[in-house]
Amino acid sequence: MYYFYILASQKNGTLYAGVTNHLINRVCQHKNKINQGFTKKYNINKLVYYEEYGDIGQAIYREKCVKKWNREWKIKLIEEFNPSWVDLYNNLISGMSGFPPTRE
Repeated sequence: MYYFYILASQKNGTLYAGVTNHLINRVCQHKNKINQGFTKKYNINKLVYYEEYGDIGQAIYREKCVKKWNREWKIKLIEEFNPSWVDLYNNLISGMSGFPPTRE
């Protein structure tokens, strides 16, 4: 599976969008500031939104589209599925499912 995801520094904070084929590992890298760059510099490490895809091309396409959106649209997307801006990483590592639906 492939994932489009959005991280935030805090509620309504700085946002980062990315794609990965292993969401838990990738978010863990952000949390532990393993890679130099934007997310480390601005302490962006809370998983606030993600979508699952069976095809990498679809996930990349979604990322490119969302990155072009204005900030209000991104915030609306996050708040429709995660109104409290809970860090969804904890749900992933504890095995909780149900978020999000798989995209075809």
